[in-house]
Order: sequence, then structure tokens, then C-alpha cells
Amino acid sequence: MVFTKREKIVLGATIIALCVLVLDVYVLTPLMAQRSAVQADQARLLGKLTQARSLLKRRRLLGRKWRGMLTDGMKRDPAEAESQLLRALRRWSSEARVRLSSLRPERSMEESPLPEITVHAAGTGSMAAASRLLWRIETAKIPVKVRMLQLGSRKDGTDDLSLHLRVSTLYSPAGPASPKQAAKRRVPARGAS
Repeated sequence: MVFTKREKIVLGATIIALCVLVLDVYVLTPLMAQRSAVQADQARLLGKLTQARSLLKRRRLLGRKWRGMLTDGMKRDPAEAESQLLRALRRWSSEARVRLSSLRPERSMEESPLPEITVHAAGTGSMAAASRLLWRIETAKIPVKVRMLQLGSRKDGTDDLSLHLRVSTLYSPAGPASPKQAAKRRVPARGAS
């Protein structure tokens, strides 16, 4: 069977089109799908890597802060923790020029690894004095947290405010003195089941 020049061109173009179609279906399309899947996995893994790095960085920062709290501020005895918070509140209110009228401590009866002591404070002062007091509480070296804050005007049209504040601190009753001791307590002894 002899083909004319035109039939040879059509046959060649058809064979080339079929080859391109077969290459597209069996090689190019799976390769592109695999490439996009690899790129999606790469983006997902890079996101996880970034998240893990930020977690490690945060752990280092918070680890330093936790060790500082353990050495500088966190007490083991509830009476010491309460006394430390009361002294600090008196000092901070004096520095901020807030006149405290009452300080009432309250210990939590809940069983927890880090129990809390809450102090209810009431006083008077200006808005600037209240903000200075809050700043001192928020930047404290001891573990202290503002639980509730209520500001009210004593006289309309004046900068004379009443302040009701509830702050809490933590103490570690039977905790180790350092994080290294905590890690040693968690590791089981060899041979123990």
C-alpha cells in the first residue's frame, strides 16, 4: 500500500498527536500532579517547620522566664507567697499613689499542682495612679495575675476613682526547686517496671 504525500503528512501528524496524547496521559499529567502534590507537601512541611521553630524559640523564652520565677518569685509556702503578694501590692500602690483601704487575702481550697492565692484590694486614686498600679502589676517579677478590675467614679466630673482589684499569685507547695530536679523526678529508675 502506497501512501501519497498528503496521506503521509496526515498519518505522521496523527501518530505525533497520538504520541503527545499518550505522553500527556501517562507521563506529563501524572508528573504535573506529583509535582503539585510535592509543592503542597513542601508548603505544609515548611509551615510545620516554621511553627516548630517558633515553638522552640517560645519554649526557650518561657523557660528562662519560668526559671526566673522559680528562683526570684515563686514560693513553696503559701504563707510566704501571700505575704510576698501583700507586701508587693502595698509597695506598688504606694509608688503609684493609690490609697488602699483594704487588702483581703483568700486561699484556694482546690487541689492542684500550682495552687493560687487571691487578694481582693480596694482603694482610691486618679486614673493615672490606677494605670501606674496596673503597669507595676503587669511587669512584676513575681508570678501575679490581674483577675478582676473595676473602676468607678466617686464624684462626677472629677478624676477621683474607686478601684476594686482582684489579683492572684501561684505557689509551688511540693514542687522541686529547679526544672532540672523536676526532670529527674519524672525519669523512672532503671529496672523499675
